[in-house]
Amino acid sequence: MTVIVRDVRPHDRRDAEGFARVRTLALPFMLHTPESVGYDVTHANPEAHYRPLLAERDGELIGTAQVGIVHDSPDPGQGYLNVYVAPDRLRQGAGSLLVRAAEEHLTALGATKLFAWVLDSPGNRAFAEKYGYRASRSAHFLRLDLAAGALPPRQPLPPDVELRTGADYATDPRPLFDLDAETMADEPSDVAQEFTDFEAWLRETWNHPLFSAELTSVAVVDGRPAAFSLARTNGGTSYSTMMTGTARAHRGRGLAKLAKTDSLHRARAAGFTEAFTGNDSGNGPMIAINRWLGYEICATEVRHVRELA
Repeated sequence: MTVIVRDVRPHDRRDAEGFARVRTLALPFMLHTPESVGYDVTHANPEAHYRPLLAERDGELIGTAQVGIVHDSPDPGQGYLNVYVAPDRLRQGAGSLLVRAAEEHLTALGATKLFAWVLDSPGNRAFAEKYGYRASRSAHFLRLDLAAGALPPRQPLPPDVELRTGADYATDPRPLFDLDAETMADEPSDVAQEFTDFEAWLRETWNHPLFSAELTSVAVVDGRPAAFSLARTNGGTSYSTMMTGTARAHRGRGLAKLAKTDSLHRARAAGFTEAFTGNDSGNGPMIAINRWLGYEICATEVRHVRELA
């Protein structure tokens, strides 16, 4: 049995379905569809040199890698590779081949520092260490049962606050971009990024096939978005929060909790049965909100770094 690594063909339905299937098997708490796989390839910023890879064994697609350059960082030479193999196809050489191909691609582009997310298990940690990667920080995946779980009730709104949806900004989403940029600047991260490109945000967030403007909730103060919870759905029964945050001037008022609670209630009313979200393990305020909402940790990933020079 021979394993080969090759590029994803973005307009090949089998490739898109295979990539999404492997990623869903390895990361069932993240949303992937064939449409989102193809969209990510065809709409990536050229400066990112984004290159999704597939590992194929005798015609079966068994492994994936997301590979690229952090093009919007003020620090040059930073690359990333996230490698995932179908759980029932581990230890067949796919992971090693994907790492090798990804590193060759990134070093050819001049990358000197590589970042990789690795699911937290002894085997995965040993695999990363074998290739010279060291752990730097961690993040949790959380799940909420919308079908059987009990959501906290919506809280009364302060007099100066109203709730809207992302769809209310369909003609001009710029205020949501501004809020997203401000909150992203304060997110825990080991990679500095300059989030200033509105057109890129439109491509990668607003127009993404998984994004749901209807289930995105926005807390508005004095006519301007003050907090939000951005939602994604997979076209089935799964809903995910991609970002929840509050403008600096309005923090400490519970507005993020109001927005996320509202979004979850509307997601459940729309028929979604499970909700996923993610938290940096050091983000205490957001972890507290998610616990209050009923989320439970279902997996942990550890960020690993390798210095090449």
